[in-house]
Amino acid sequence: MGIQTSLDAVREADRLIDAMRLADDLAFEAGRTGGVRTIRLLADAIGSDDQLTAIAATHALAEVVDEQADALLSALLSSERGFLREHAAGALGSRLPRADTIGRLVGLVVGGGFGGMVAQRTLEQWSPQVPDLVAVGLEGALLGVRDVAARYRVVETLGLVRGAVATRPLLSLAEDAREDERVRVAAVAALGQRRGDRRAARAVEGLCAGDGFLAQVARMALVDLAAGGDDTERSADGTGSPASGLTVAQLFLHADIDADLTQAGSGDNGGIATLLVRLGDELARTESVDRVLTLSRGSVAGAIESVSEIAASESGHHYGRIPLLSEPVASADAWPLRVAARRGIRRILRASGGVDVLHLRMADVGSLAAADVARELDVPVVFTVAPDPHAVIQSLDLSGSVTRENFGEVDEREHYWFRSRLVQELAADAAHTVLFPRPSLERDMRELVGIDITAHPERHTVVPEGIDLVVVDRAVAEARAHADGAEASMPLAELRELVGELPEARRSLPLIVSVGRLHRVKGMATIVSAWAESDLRDRANLLVIGGNLEAPSGDEREQLALMDAVVPADRRRDAGLILPGHRPNDTVARWVAAARFGLPGLSSGRGVYVCGSLKEEFGIALLEAMGSGLLVVAPDGGGPATYVERGVTGFLTQTWDGAQLGAAVDGALRASGSEPSEDRAARSRRTVEKDFTIQAMAAALGSVYGGVHDDEAALRDWSFAAR
Repeated sequence: MGIQTSLDAVREADRLIDAMRLADDLAFEAGRTGGVRTIRLLADAIGSDDQLTAIAATHALAEVVDEQADALLSALLSSERGFLREHAAGALGSRLPRADTIGRLVGLVVGGGFGGMVAQRTLEQWSPQVPDLVAVGLEGALLGVRDVAARYRVVETLGLVRGAVATRPLLSLAEDAREDERVRVAAVAALGQRRGDRRAARAVEGLCAGDGFLAQVARMALVDLAAGGDDTERSADGTGSPASGLTVAQLFLHADIDADLTQAGSGDNGGIATLLVRLGDELARTESVDRVLTLSRGSVAGAIESVSEIAASESGHHYGRIPLLSEPVASADAWPLRVAARRGIRRILRASGGVDVLHLRMADVGSLAAADVARELDVPVVFTVAPDPHAVIQSLDLSGSVTRENFGEVDEREHYWFRSRLVQELAADAAHTVLFPRPSLERDMRELVGIDITAHPERHTVVPEGIDLVVVDRAVAEARAHADGAEASMPLAELRELVGELPEARRSLPLIVSVGRLHRVKGMATIVSAWAESDLRDRANLLVIGGNLEAPSGDEREQLALMDAVVPADRRRDAGLILPGHRPNDTVARWVAAARFGLPGLSSGRGVYVCGSLKEEFGIALLEAMGSGLLVVAPDGGGPATYVERGVTGFLTQTWDGAQLGAAVDGALRASGSEPSEDRAARSRRTVEKDFTIQAMAAALGSVYGGVHDDEAALRDWSFAAR
């Protein structure tokens, strides 16, 4: 095609997502042609106002084998444009180490954030080739860095350098009582990775006394030092589980997942947390799976406890805690926790005695770290592929919120480019991929993600998500009974109290309900705006369930501020807006069911459920609402478009457009209010019962896991026979 033609194709692509995909062709042509002219063309593109093309050109430059290309990439580490610094740091990971670049990469590590994580990865990739240079550069930085958080990052990076050159300063930092505790924690955690080093073991043992955080981390480091070698996890036949069934691990790092789902809807504890609890329980009941390990964040003490519990287990559903050695942060800000996440995941998988399959579902730091561990421990990965963030980019492109001229600035916050590439890498490396149903699945995978699922169909399986209808049916029975005169259960009594605080004139209105995290992708503020700025406000009360209102995250504060701009906090009750925050899943199920039947004396029935997500790959809360018999409003795309019957069981719309969303809610409210019978509600439930139960999902995934295990066992048999 030629370098100029490839560059023109990126610049002239109609859609941002197309330009991102064409960047691969540009990189290929840059590596193929090389030369001064190629470097000159790419340098010109990097300096242009077209930020997306500038990013594409930066990565293409990394494919050019030339000293001048190295020098230009190194110079970009000092660019005034932050997004170029980040992408240059990532691109350098594929290059040979340069002594004059190490200092700039260390500077990015000191600065922290996503760029610091990317620079840390590059230094880690370079360290086996030039350990002395990397270690000396990091030690030198410690002489001038006083900020505790920055020193922590530098010491953590030093811990990634293998050999005595890094062990000596780590020992000194760990034992220095004058050093800040957090910096010592970074050193101790790193020493825990130096198995076989007696000096490291003695130092860690000496710090275990007491109940402080440093002592807890030291005890956890001892667990790591005592772990068996990487080749001891599997049995002689190449598997790591009892012969009767598989051990499957599943991961979602950004939630405090517990069996009772007490944190559902808070922070990043969304539908995925609910799904993993229900799915893990059900998988452990299938014939093919004996044991399920669900990994999520937790405390150091919880991590040590879960290691012991999992090591002693042979069957059932167990929870492994991954201590991130940090306060909880939103998923978009969690990338700097990569090293702690990787160590925690490795710790649990080693303690298990062997995992047959690791299922990853997100293009996030948890999956990035887990993929590294899976390669290290030779664990096959099943990856759920979805066009995320691809579909979000497409929606923002259509709305005009993201353009070529601001893509880099948005990417610096949302990391769309990195996450898109991570999806492709995880899918390419996976032993098997799982897909959600979509109206145009093959086309979307090809055009949005760049994956042709028809090339090797045996490696892909479409598996719809599912819900536990037992929970939903129990909630419906309680809500129906209360509407018929029975005493309210505790969850319904709490809802009555909330609705009872509204003005008396609003107590005959139905409820519009939405459940989910307070995050821009979930569109909660858009729902509030669509309701408040139309006559919907006079015809229904709005109940938005989700969010940690006592200690909101940055994303939650953003959504609350947008809501307050439309309905000030001190006027919510008068307006009919109810924001109770997150609630346990069982409580939410009863509140959703109450929207259908009403609360005697406080709220009429025939309410509706609204999902305002920019993208919804499937929609657990939507399925639960349909299972409850509610009419729903959902995004016209992704998973919902495959199971919501337009105009029958729900209304599909462009949820990113407030006017269209409001019109859809209006239509749903009118349709629900005029229903002559319960036929439509029964039809909604039958849709869920037929195809979208947690039991059906577990059975389908159990078959996938069994197939992956059999294929891997055959490969190992072949490799053993070939020796």
